[in-house]
Amino acid sequence: MAAGRQKRRLMGEINVVPYIDVMLVLLIIFMVTAPLLTQGIEVELPKVGAEPMDPEQYLDAEALVLSVDQQGRLYLNLVEPETPVSIEVAVERATALLNREPDRPVMVRADARASYGQVARAMRVLQDAGAGQIGMVTDPEELAPPGGR
Repeated sequence: MAAGRQKRRLMGEINVVPYIDVMLVLLIIFMVTAPLLTQGIEVELPKVGAEPMDPEQYLDAEALVLSVDQQGRLYLNLVEPETPVSIEVAVERATALLNREPDRPVMVRADARASYGQVARAMRVLQDAGAGQIGMVTDPEELAPPGGR
């Protein structure tokens, strides 16, 4: 053996700093893009002082939302969120989805200016599709200032 030669020892550690940098960049990207991912039509939701729904019920599932605009047109969020659909198409597509995933949350999102009949029709569409429970999407009611009306 040569006297000046030393045996090299391999390093068994992984440098995780580049991975942390990548994760932070991904976190920033997701934080910026998440608000942009909301789909659907613009509706003015009614303001109601109702109790919020239990978020645990909806952790793993995206809700099936049937929206009703001011003119009474129907929109399904999981199909073509900005294209109105007929009652027949809404029933057909919601039925297919609920047959595959019967526990999927089902919601109606109606414009405050839509008539009661239009909202009732949307709920009937979801019942015909097999929805057992139907929730209503609303905005929280603004409380009147103390002493004011």
